[in-house]
Parts: sequence; structure tokens; C-alpha cells
Amino acid sequence: MTLKSIKPIKPRGFFIIGLVGLLGLMGFVGCAHHRHADKQIFRYNESAGIATLDPAFAKNQSIIWPCSQLYNGLIRLDTALQVQPCIAKSWTVSGDGLVYTFTLRDDVRFHEPVDRCVTAHDFAYSFGRIIDPSVASPGAWIFSGVAGFEAKDDTTFVIRLKEPFAPFLSQLGMVYCSVVPREEVERWGKEFRSHPCGTGPFRFQYWKEGVKLVLRRNDRYFEHDADGRRLPYLDAVAITFIVDRQTVFLEFVKGNLDFMNSLDASYKDEILTRDGELKAKYADRIDMVSTPYLNTEYLGFLMDGDDSPLHDRRIRQALNYGFDRRKMMRYLRNNIGQPGVGGFVPLGLPGFDTLPTYGYEYNPDRARRLLAEAGYPGGKGLPRLKLGTTSNYLDLCKYIQQQLGLIGVDVQVDVNPPAALREQIAKGQSDWFRGSWIADYPDAENYLSLFYSPNRAPEGPNYTHFANREYDRLYRTARSCTDPERRIGLYRQMDSLALQEAPVMVLYYDQILHFTHRNVQGMRSDAMNSLDLRYVTIAR
Repeated sequence: MTLKSIKPIKPRGFFIIGLVGLLGLMGFVGCAHHRHADKQIFRYNESAGIATLDPAFAKNQSIIWPCSQLYNGLIRLDTALQVQPCIAKSWTVSGDGLVYTFTLRDDVRFHEPVDRCVTAHDFAYSFGRIIDPSVASPGAWIFSGVAGFEAKDDTTFVIRLKEPFAPFLSQLGMVYCSVVPREEVERWGKEFRSHPCGTGPFRFQYWKEGVKLVLRRNDRYFEHDADGRRLPYLDAVAITFIVDRQTVFLEFVKGNLDFMNSLDASYKDEILTRDGELKAKYADRIDMVSTPYLNTEYLGFLMDGDDSPLHDRRIRQALNYGFDRRKMMRYLRNNIGQPGVGGFVPLGLPGFDTLPTYGYEYNPDRARRLLAEAGYPGGKGLPRLKLGTTSNYLDLCKYIQQQLGLIGVDVQVDVNPPAALREQIAKGQSDWFRGSWIADYPDAENYLSLFYSPNRAPEGPNYTHFANREYDRLYRTARSCTDPERRIGLYRQMDSLALQEAPVMVLYYDQILHFTHRNVQGMRSDAMNSLDLRYVTIAR
């Protein structure tokens, strides 16, 4: 989204004070090792850049991470992705699952210049802003099932749903659902993106786009640790925007960055063994934390449209059986992630089948039998199949191309720019395509929604155009089911049914790798790849 630049006229005296403060801050951040060695400044790089600091537009990780330092919502998710209190200290849900009543803390203050306590009216405004068509927030879908919001008084906030939706509470943990002050939003308009004001553990200090973003400790933050010490421990967070990933890696190794998220293919073999362990030369000075990531990487089939042999379930199943996912992960991914031999729901979520009773292991003999049953013995007569992908996944697709060639399937790998491929997929113009699904919220429903027929693209995420009446019935039942165990059972039925029909080829379930230096303590990791810096300390 392109925003028009609005530059308010400021009094000259304010400008001089601001310039002096800016120069001082740049020295504070730039000379942390020397003049301010006693300050704890957490430094990381964001190669993708940051488009906005307005939580209404927090649609990707590069925006979510800084916004999660600046803002809070009603609830938060802990490292096990369980719902915990935040600004809401408690809540109740009506027996019919339609009314959520939140009781708010009365000691949560917005950052300066607002510097007042948050009320239920602020949440009513903030959520209403998300669904305002003139704002065009990409998070508006969260409240599509909401009948209304009500601030009964300063500390009582009520949300009414149109129909029960069991995962709704966990959706409120998304950064979209942060509280913002009306007066600052209306003061800055679209430029609130660069003048953020929230309640979070850090407050906005300085942003030179494409160069550096600095957040300073919020000395009046409302949360304390178990010993009663006010959070956060850090003095500041400094984010740089180096685009070249090899340069980022070198800066991290030299100690100029405290944290690095994941690995680029260009240097993964430098730091990791084939089995995904830290190499000995780094193990004594770098810590690596690995955890499941709620991201399923897959190849999708278009289930309707022009006549295609891929419309035959036996062909889709044959392709699923025709390549070795375990070998692919070892040699192309250094075992970062788990081979996708189960369902579409990834490792790390309730609903993942830990002992897969469905899915696809490598079985070339069975693949050949299915091809023969479909009328293509040894692949004879089967037209060349075109697989749409991007350059980042070319190695995986070429591996699959080679493996399927061994069972007689001729695959053409078609490399596209990411935007072009996304458009083709959304418009149903690609019969076979590479895709991925990163969880918006930690519930298997978010993944299984990709096969619910009313969610057909481009209006929804059903990019394969999969349609099955029994699946749709189970999906509707699961959405409103408030019994967790029964809902998980329904999820597994749906996952099994979808995999049997094979609208996708699950490649792997992704994995998070967080790298820090040994002097960084208190980092918390979860399967949503959140960045929680409240408890981090750095010994310089």
C-alpha cells in the first residue's frame, strides 16, 4: 500500500530540540559498545524492510515484530500458544458461545504524548477502525463473524458473534487487534504509520526508513516479572535494514547483531551440518533454538477448470507417492523442518497426527500402479505436467521433477516472479503450483479452511477449488464445537478426507531457527515465530 507523505509544519524551536535529540539518539545507538556499554540494546536486521508501524496493517512478519513491541491487545499467546491475559485481566464466554465479556485492567497507559489509561472505549474504536472500509485493513476478516462491539463502561468490553466460532479468542492475539488511541490516529491520519502510539513494552523513538528503526524502553509498562521487577529489561531495540543476507550473516558473526532469524540458502551449509546441527566452529559462541513453525509448504492442484489429467485422483496420488520427502529434507534443507508425510495440519498444532494414519510416504511401486490404473502405464501417454514455482523453491521443484521422472512422469518446472505466480493461483490459472500456508492464529481450522468450498479463491484461500460435501459438513460442525477434544477429532477426519482426495502434495512442515550470541538471555520462541523481548537481557 502506498501512502501519501504528509509533513506537518513544526515550530522552529521544536525542530531544534528534535534535531539535538536525534543526534544524541544516533550516538546512543551507534556507539553502544563504547560510550554506552552499560546500556542493553537489542539489535536485529529486517532484510524485507518495514512498510508501516500501524497495527491495522500488520500483515507480515517484518511488520508484526516491531508492532508487537509497541502495542498490546486484550489477550496474548504464551510460548505454548495458549491464551493468556494481557490488557484484559479476565473474560467470560456465554453458554451459546456468542458473547465474550472482557474485564480490563485499569493501569495500562498509552505512550506519550497521550499518556492516559486505556479504556474499553479505546478497544471499541480500535476494532471498529479495523472493519472500516475506508481504512482497508487486511485484518478486517477477523471480525467478519462479529455482530457488534460494546464498551459497557471503562473496564468492560463486550463482543457479540453472529454464530459460535471456537477459535475466535485466539484470533484476538493477532497484532491487528491491538489497541490504539483515537486522538493520535486522527491527529496523524495515514501518517500514523510513522508516528505509532501504543501501550507496549517499548515506545517509538526514531525511524529513518531503509536505514534504522529505534524503540526505547517504556518505563511505565504495566507488566512485571515474578519477582515484581518491571518489564522489559532492555533499554532499547535497534533494527537495521541490510538487504544482502550474506552481509547480515557476517554482521551477526562479527557480533554487530544480537539475533538472526532462520537461514538463507547461501550460507546454511557454512553454519549447519547436513543433519541440521551447529558446526563446531560456531557452537561455542552461538546458541541455536529450534522449534516447529506453523507453516506447511506444499504443491497444490487445481481441481476444476480445463481438462487436465490432474483431475484424476489416481494421478494426484501417484505424484504424492512418487518422491522421497525424507531424502529431500536431508540433502536440500539440512533437515530444517519435518518431511510432510502426514496431513496438511502442521507439526506444532493440536490436530496434527503424531502417528500418521494418512498421508504419503515414498512408494514408487504404488505410484506406478496408480499411473497404470489411470491409463498411463510407465507414464506413457501422460502429457507433460507444468509446475509453477518461484526461484526460491527451484531446487525443491527440480528434485521433485527428477524423482517423478523415474516413474515416467515428465514435469516442466515453470519459474515465475512471486507476484505473477500469486495472481495465477488466485485466478485459477495454474493447474499445479507451489504454495505455503503460515498460520494466522494457532488453530487447525486456519489450515483446513483452505479446503472449505465456500472459501474458493479469489474471495477466499481455497486455491485448489476443492469441493466435498462431507468435508464442508465436518468443517461447519468443527467451527462451532466448543469441546476441544471433539473438535480435534473432527479436524483429523477433515485432514484425512482431504489427503485421500489429494488436492495437495505436502512437502514439509517448516521449522524456526533462532540464533543468538551467548550473552543474550531470555529469548522466547513459539511456533508462530513471535518476537517477545520483554524478558531479554544482554551482557556486554
